[in-house]
Amino acid sequence: MKMLRGLLIPALALLLSGCDAVLLSPSGDIARQQRDLIIISVVLMLIIIVPVIAMTLIFAWKYRASNEAARAEYSPDWNHSTVLELLIWAAPLLIIIALGAVTWTSTHKLDPYRPLEQVSQGRALAPGTKPLVVEVVALDWKWLFLYPEQGIATVNEMAAPVDRPIEFHITASTVMNAFFVPSLAGMIYAMPGMETKLHAIMNKTGDFEGISANYSGAGFSDMRFRFHSLSDADFDAWVAKAKASADQLGREDYLKLEQPSEKEPVHYYGTVTPGLYNAILNRCVESNRMCMNDMAALDARGGQGVVGAYNVTSLDAATRARVGLADARQRYVGALCVGNGTAGQPMTPAGRPL
Repeated sequence: MKMLRGLLIPALALLLSGCDAVLLSPSGDIARQQRDLIIISVVLMLIIIVPVIAMTLIFAWKYRASNEAARAEYSPDWNHSTVLELLIWAAPLLIIIALGAVTWTSTHKLDPYRPLEQVSQGRALAPGTKPLVVEVVALDWKWLFLYPEQGIATVNEMAAPVDRPIEFHITASTVMNAFFVPSLAGMIYAMPGMETKLHAIMNKTGDFEGISANYSGAGFSDMRFRFHSLSDADFDAWVAKAKASADQLGREDYLKLEQPSEKEPVHYYGTVTPGLYNAILNRCVESNRMCMNDMAALDARGGQGVVGAYNVTSLDAATRARVGLADARQRYVGALCVGNGTAGQPMTPAGRPL
């Protein structure tokens, strides 16, 4: 038993040696501000917690049964102390006010949808700085990154230049997930049919880990990716490496990639079909499926009407098999179009040319 007790501390130290306090040593300005917010909140709460713990120990020691001096101080008729009441109520009230002020300002300042105003502490962002747009799709169980400006896509790996703002557009293919690079910024959800945004920046070069922070099924534990923060020259080289890939990410390719898989290796796509991310977001990657934004625009115009009710289609056999509806014969409205009022070009209700 003594030997086991002697091994307990070294074993605990060994386990803790694998911990990486990445949240307390961030590499991006947004993550740094969030780290500071955590520290401020903890310190404010410790102002109450530490005295309470100390008084608990002091009272337990002073009023122990064997302390005859404490027994002599017994005051059964005592019922009020103005000083004690002020301490009990004023200190928590001031702390709540301070936490409320910090929460109010940080909620607006660290809004993930809010464009960045600085590169890092004390370094303002130059006017007109164009952010790097990265479109993120959470798949089962892997991450897809599309770079619309560069015309490339990657699986389970992304990169960005150091000190350049990044504008993430995030969605999911099937179930809700969460995009999280601890060194970069806080967690933000990815949901099918919806888009969330995140503005962030890296201030150090390096190789960082990104994870899924919301349980999403069997392959969740291995749903990880690498985030490379690079110099401008190294980022250009990384883009060139991706462009050199002969693989193309089209609609059919995406439908294959979308299928559940675990421990997916890093993959590069040298070309990407234009508009693919919007098709993923609006749930209309299949060619015969109406996009959600078109459906919403149609509803805003008053609905499809009697004529549109007969303009129906159905999923092809391959799609029905892929989504588990092989025996179903459900029919639905595939698309509606309107004239643009000028040249008569057919357009979707959302204003996109067919």
